Amino acid sequence: MTAYCDHEEKEYNPFSLTWLGNDQEAAVLEKLKSYNYFIGIGDNELRSMVYHRLSARLGRPSNAIHVSAVISPSAKMQDAVFIAARATINPLVILGTGVICNTSCSIDHECVIGDFAHIGPGAVLSGNVKVGKESFVGAGAIIKQGIKIGDRVMIGAGCVVVKDVPDNMVMVGNPQKELRKK
Repeated sequence: MTAYCDHEEKEYNPFSLTWLGNDQEAAVLEKLKSYNYFIGIGDNELRSMVYHRLSARLGRPSNAIHVSAVISPSAKMQDAVFIAARATINPLVILGTGVICNTSCSIDHECVIGDFAHIGPGAVLSGNVKVGKESFVGAGAIIKQGIKIGDRVMIGAGCVVVKDVPDNMVMVGNPQKELRKK
């Protein structure tokens, strides 16, 4: 059976999933013990908080990997990883816990993606890129090889990153420019 948890039952439920209830309720957590579960939350910080709360009670969540994703056998990934349709994960890539690799992103050789980071649709990470924890790389962004992106960074859609980015920054443009500190 496939089901979901949320604060309230959704009116729009195109896949006819069973609503189990709010995952903060003890009875719902008890029901969840009979499921393989995955945390489907896009917000990096919130996904991290829910992961830590649920995994302490239920054990590690599953990974969710689309059948059309291409993943090198030498890539390594932790738990709670989501890899969307047509994503490409190349040799020696390391994906931390709770990472999202969205539709058609390309993560090249030896990249390291930190825990609870999100690589947006169509983003391209050249080789040896490091993305810090809870960072977000927007749709269509391009990251030059060897770049280090700090923790809790937001890279805007279409941004071209050619220099390292420190923690807690918001970057936009081509080439990148600082929009503001988070």
